[in-house]
Amino acid sequence: MFNMTTFKGGEVTLLGNKLKVGDKAPDFSVLDNGLEEKTLADYKGKVKLIAAVPSVDTSVCSQESRRFNVDGGSLENTVVLTISNDLPFAQKRWCAAEGLPNAVTLSDHKELSFGLAYGVVIEELRLLSRAVFVINANDEIVYVEYLDEVTNHPNYEAAIEAAKNA
Repeated sequence: MFNMTTFKGGEVTLLGNKLKVGDKAPDFSVLDNGLEEKTLADYKGKVKLIAAVPSVDTSVCSQESRRFNVDGGSLENTVVLTISNDLPFAQKRWCAAEGLPNAVTLSDHKELSFGLAYGVVIEELRLLSRAVFVINANDEIVYVEYLDEVTNHPNYEAAIEAAKNA
């Protein structure tokens, strides 16, 4: 299925299916900063706040990743995952530069597994579109926000509140 959004005002095509609250969270395969494969099952039993971003090396993505890690990182039984198509090496460098050594950044560059499963691959750029997902401990989606404009900030408060209530 194809969905449209905008990137810097120009229309782009998103590949994959849009998810909605109540859906079972699809599995995915991504790489962590140590080049180890991670899947949804690696976070079984935890609430997952997932921020899909185009690149941690851009200002909005960096601010978003920092804010979710600072505001959501202390929530009980919750893991904050930032997923982009950046190489794991760039993500590791970002974590160090931002002083967030415990931030979990995951790379979808290899297979686009997450991006296609969650409907956020920008076809024209091979980047992930900005979106936020909160998945409860039973792997059910309890919050979804697909941004209409990729360069905009998400609704931080709503996502954090959904994670608290999951």
